[in-house]
Amino acid sequence: MRFAISIPQLDSTGFDASGMRSYLARAEELGFEGGWVFDQIVGEAPMLAPMELLAYAAACTERLRLGVGVLVLSLHDPLQLAAAVTAVDRLSHGRLDVGVASGGGSHQFSAFGVDKATYISSFTEGLELMKTAWSDEPRLTFEGRFRQVSDLPIQPKPVQRPHPPIWFGGQAPKALARAVRQGDAFLGAGSSTTANFADAVQTVRRELAEQGKDPARFSIGKRVYLMIDDDRARARDRVLAGLRRIYGTMPGIEAVPVSGTPDDVAGGLAEVIDAGAEMLLLNPVGDDVMQDREQMERLAAEVIPRLRQ
Repeated sequence: MRFAISIPQLDSTGFDASGMRSYLARAEELGFEGGWVFDQIVGEAPMLAPMELLAYAAACTERLRLGVGVLVLSLHDPLQLAAAVTAVDRLSHGRLDVGVASGGGSHQFSAFGVDKATYISSFTEGLELMKTAWSDEPRLTFEGRFRQVSDLPIQPKPVQRPHPPIWFGGQAPKALARAVRQGDAFLGAGSSTTANFADAVQTVRRELAEQGKDPARFSIGKRVYLMIDDDRARARDRVLAGLRRIYGTMPGIEAVPVSGTPDDVAGGLAEVIDAGAEMLLLNPVGDDVMQDREQMERLAAEVIPRLRQ
């Protein structure tokens, strides 16, 4: 099992630079494999933009892999995003993981000039254009439905070749088939239940077999929102308050987190592992960096050892 930790993105009262540097340094000391952010361009929560925060994290770390899960590509210009990914991969000397998804549901496509009828086509073409921009070719020619590029110079290139690992989000069978066809890994959403994740894993495994892909070369992970507290009721209240800060009144969100005592949290995470997770992205939902730091310490000392027994 591999364990990653979320990087706090809330900025309600001003950026806590010293707290963030300390948090990232401690994540490395505690042995977490990666530190991850997520993409929320518009929303109720005051969230720092993911790629910019990962660039900051790259300067504060030496070993920690840095991930974003997941970027809704149809809400981004693919060439600008490809350049941002390249920058963070180079600033981190090749430690970046990139999560992508097509979006859907409540995403505000019209605010970004995206036709909801064609957002999946836009996503697919955008990812293809990004991969072409990351290729070894110094100049880019691309003829697509939404983008036409002719002999455009694209430099520099990512450190990781042919590009940073691509983690796909999604739940629908067609989205999971695309994940296997076009990606390197699958990341279950924090807003999905363990049962829904288990169903998605079965679909991914079936697609791997049908598409002739090696399961050993395709990672499966899940983000898990959580809160540890020796008082179970207080843990539940705290984790739901944290989720409301991120998702507002999203229906069903109360069914997704893991909370309670260290034993309770370890039990909930064990269920996610049994459902097929090979990497757990542990996501405390505290009010600030210091609360998430306290949760990270408890995870390392009181929860993860239970999962390794």
